[in-house]
Amino acid sequence: MKKWVVRFLSLLVFNVVVLLVIGWLTPARVGWSALWAGVILTALTIWVKPLIHRAFRGMVARSAGRRTRVGEKLVQGAVVFVVALIVWILTVVLSAVSVGGWLWGYILPPVILLVGWAIYDTIDDRVESSAGALYDRATGGRDAGIPPSPAAIPSRDTAAARRELQDGLTEEQRRMLDELGTD
Repeated sequence: MKKWVVRFLSLLVFNVVVLLVIGWLTPARVGWSALWAGVILTALTIWVKPLIHRAFRGMVARSAGRRTRVGEKLVQGAVVFVVALIVWILTVVLSAVSVGGWLWGYILPPVILLVGWAIYDTIDDRVESSAGALYDRATGGRDAGIPPSPAAIPSRDTAAARRELQDGLTEEQRRMLDELGTD
């Protein structure tokens, strides 16, 4: 449950920022509806986008053998764009975002979404780990300043084993090397 909450909230914040950028760069009017549109876009991104992408990928996979490598890359790019376009249209329909102009209102925003998704894919692990730490702190998890349990403190043997894993030396070998250095 925590994983889904953290993923949803971190993607929601990112999507609201992307929607505000879309409202700034295109004739789409986002405004305060960016919050609700962000919820819709996040839900579509997490649950609907993979289904749509899988359906389109299945349709184009049947004819993949008849295309060149360049043709295949173009078809895959077109599939990704069409999926982003469908997600954008659903977001506009289900929220108060209004779109003016066909080219700038329906073609450019999916391109911005694709760039946003690419950026999020590169930073999602860091964003989700930071959001997970915030979630733990908010819910009173271990990262909230609660001292670790005695079981979390490594024993002397465990600490020695970890040191051995780091440099490959046992305690006896490490002691012998230390003695060599004192002569």
